[in-house]
Amino acid sequence: MTEFSLSIQTIILALDLFGTMAFAVTGAFKAIEHKADIVGIIILATITGVAGGTIRDIIIGHFPPRSISDPNYVIITVATGVAIFFLYPKMQKHWNLFLKFDALGLGVFTAIGATFAYQAFGMNFLAMALAGMVTAVGGGILRDMFVNEVPMVFVKELYASASFLGVVVFYLLLSAGFMLETVAIVSIIVTTMLRLVAMKYNWNLPKAREK
Repeated sequence: MTEFSLSIQTIILALDLFGTMAFAVTGAFKAIEHKADIVGIIILATITGVAGGTIRDIIIGHFPPRSISDPNYVIITVATGVAIFFLYPKMQKHWNLFLKFDALGLGVFTAIGATFAYQAFGMNFLAMALAGMVTAVGGGILRDMFVNEVPMVFVKELYASASFLGVVVFYLLLSAGFMLETVAIVSIIVTTMLRLVAMKYNWNLPKAREK
């Protein structure tokens, strides 16, 4: 393996771990909101942080999933859960922090999922879209279901669609010949900003009309 490919893999791993931490924060926030104890907080932080990536790895045929083979993923989610447990009294008034971490996790996991699909299957847009979106929304769906809420992806402003557009940007930039690191970073920025702007201006997709 060349030094260049090693640097790419290091960047991808760092981003994947960062996305895991970002989503673990949202899981810990949600658990505390629902009066969970510290064990419940750690469990929901871990589920939220690693579920999307685990499902992605199973879909693309990577066994065992990275969340199992690499202990750093669970270490990060456990540490995040414990940290939020102690810091929450100072952070509970900052609900927008939860939303920003969720948006950032959405962006990072969209790009990482698409990257792993590209490395496994080459320029296959459907594989990139599936892996990117599953990675991005899988953990959040399970997080909300575990606390008996309608998953955010189904009811909030542009969410899964922001992830999809991030994959489109990823694919187009790769097709144009840009370097993988550049493509991933731009995709993260686009997805995250789309989600944040959609929240700010309450952009929503059409819904079925009720009588």
